[in-house]
Amino acid sequence: MNIPDGHPPLFPPDRIGVLLVNLGTPNAPDPASVRRYLAEFLSDRRVVEIPSLVWQPILHGIILRTRPSKSAHAYRQVWRADGSPLAAITAAQSRALQGAFGEGSSVDWAMRYGEPRIADRLTAMQAEGVRRILIAPLYPQYCAATTATANDAAFAALAKMRWQPAIRTLPPYHDHPAYIAALKASVEASLARLDFEPDAILASFHGMPQRTLDLGDPYHCQCRKTARLLGEALGRELVVTFQSRFGRAKWLEPATDATLAALPGKGVGKVAIVAPGFSADCLETLEELAIRGRETFLAAGGTRFAYLPCLNDSAGGIAMLRTILRGELAGWIEPA
Repeated sequence: MNIPDGHPPLFPPDRIGVLLVNLGTPNAPDPASVRRYLAEFLSDRRVVEIPSLVWQPILHGIILRTRPSKSAHAYRQVWRADGSPLAAITAAQSRALQGAFGEGSSVDWAMRYGEPRIADRLTAMQAEGVRRILIAPLYPQYCAATTATANDAAFAALAKMRWQPAIRTLPPYHDHPAYIAALKASVEASLARLDFEPDAILASFHGMPQRTLDLGDPYHCQCRKTARLLGEALGRELVVTFQSRFGRAKWLEPATDATLAALPGKGVGKVAIVAPGFSADCLETLEELAIRGRETFLAAGGTRFAYLPCLNDSAGGIAMLRTILRGELAGWIEPA
C-alpha cells in the first residue's frame, strides 16, 4: 500500500503522560498583560456565575478599566527573575517529576488562563506519542471554579482532536495521607526556623462565594477537613479563614484579613499563617498574605508575623505529588 503524501510512515511508540495544571498568570506584571489575563479569567462562567448580559458590561465597563493597574502593582512586588512565581514553580514541579513514572513517561504543565495553554500542551503531548494522559489540576480541594474548569478546558481540546489520547483526571487530594504528611513536615520545618512561638496558626484558603456552598460544591467542607487533619497531625487546632474576597456577594467566612485585624485585640500577638489550598506560592500567598496580611496584623497591634511557604517544588512536595500521581496512574504504569 502506498503511503499518502504527508502521512507519517510510522507512529512513535505509545507513552504515558501527566499534565500538571494550575490557575494561571499574566505574561508580565504590567497593566496590559494583567488586563488580558483578567478578561479571560473573569469571563469564565465557572468562575463568575452571573448571567453574561449582566456581568460583561460590569467586567468591561468597570473592572477591566480599574483593576489591572492595581493588580499589576501587586504582581511587581512578587515577580521573579524567571517570571511569575506560580508559572516558575509549576514548571519546576514538572521538571522535578520527569522520569518519575517510568522510562518514556512525560510530565508537562499548563495554565488554565494565560500560557502555556492546556490545549497547546495536550496537542504537543499527543504529537510526541503520549497516548494516555493524566490531567492533574493541582488543587487539593475540589471546586467547580478551579478543578472543573481546568477539566473543561482539557475536554474542549480533546473535542477538536481526531485521534484522542485516553484521559484520566486527578481527583481532589485534600485528605490524602501523603498530602497531610507533607503539609505537617513543611509546617513543622518552617516553624522550627522562626525565632518566636506563634500564639495561633491560621490556615488560609482561597475564598469562594457562599453560593458555591449552597449549590452543593464540596470545596468548603474539604478545606475544613484538610485543616482538621493537619491540626490533628500538628497536635494543635488551626484557625481556618478564607481570603481573596471579590465583589459584593457574600463569601465564605471568616475572612482572613478581618481575622488578622481582630486577633491582636483578643490577646494574640504572634501569628503564623499557612495556605494549604495552594500547591504553589503565587500572588494570593506572596502578596496578599505575606505582604498585606503582615501589614494588617501589625497595624492592628500584633508583634510577630510569619508566612509559611507552600509545598512548591520542595523535596517533600515532589515526593507527595509522585505518590499521589502514581496512584492515579495505576494500571498504566508498573507498580513502584
